[in-house]
Amino acid sequence: MKTIKEIFDNMVPESRFDGFVSLLEGRFELPVTVLRGKAQGKTVLITAGIHAAEYVGIQASIVLARKLKPECICGTVIIVKTVNRVAFENRSGSFCMEDGKNLNRVFPGDPKGTEADQLAFAVSSELHTLADYYIDLHSGDCYEKLTPYVYYPGKADQKVVEISRKMAEQVDVPFMVRSNVAGGGSYNYAASVGIPSILIERGGMGAWSGEEAYSTVRDVRNILVSLGIYEGQKDDRTYRPLEMDQVCYLSSSYTGLWYACREPGDIVKTGEILGMVKNYQGEVLEVFEAEFEGVVLYVTGSLQVLEDGPAITYGKLTDMSCIRKGRQDG
Repeated sequence: MKTIKEIFDNMVPESRFDGFVSLLEGRFELPVTVLRGKAQGKTVLITAGIHAAEYVGIQASIVLARKLKPECICGTVIIVKTVNRVAFENRSGSFCMEDGKNLNRVFPGDPKGTEADQLAFAVSSELHTLADYYIDLHSGDCYEKLTPYVYYPGKADQKVVEISRKMAEQVDVPFMVRSNVAGGGSYNYAASVGIPSILIERGGMGAWSGEEAYSTVRDVRNILVSLGIYEGQKDDRTYRPLEMDQVCYLSSSYTGLWYACREPGDIVKTGEILGMVKNYQGEVLEVFEAEFEGVVLYVTGSLQVLEDGPAITYGKLTDMSCIRKGRQDG
């Protein structure tokens, strides 16, 4: 089993490596494709499966590994098809099997910690360090419905924020969210150490379709073209994402039955009821109301909701007038 350094050192121009990479001295073995272009240039890291039940990104990474041509690349593209491989192969949801932690909350990790801590450390110390740009592919979790959107970091060096925003603008989704989180997540941490990064969200509820995967493939290719790393013309798209500068993440105070009143993509007004939690007798335990006018990003789609677990998330656009008037610049 080769380390990423060994793979790099043995590649020649216009070549590819398909197989597994050894991280943290063999602690983890992850499926990768590395594409070395015809000329020297920047390195782009693409990861999927940090949340193992988010399948659109995983399938998109597999298609990308087949479709991208080394002879069209200036630089290097690293594709990690499933970061949380053990959880994926055992169909155990999006949390690490050994410790039950959310991998995308523990970056940069700890080499002496639990499984999630060690895996995060392996990614941040052995993969992030090679990257000039980073694209992380996600979906809604197996219990989440969402409207497609993209995150870019807001808590990083200004130049990193600007480049990340330009990457996000290439994604064919209705909305882009400027994140105010500086760490914990893989792309947040990467941005904090100087790597322009984005996170694409598409699909959910433990499902995937070829159309969703293809849309993500097209997004990534358009980003690579815009960065000058892939030769060719950008594909046409439907959306130019509208920016959100405020996001409200609502969690339940109870373990109970969840009844959403709004769906992903819905416009909500201040004071509007978004959903409620009930007990088995049908008694209302908690009601969620919108604190401001905005758009629903994602909703728990399962009947049950957990105490402190996500219920519904919505965001406020920088300019709400374009939504109110039903306009979208295509």
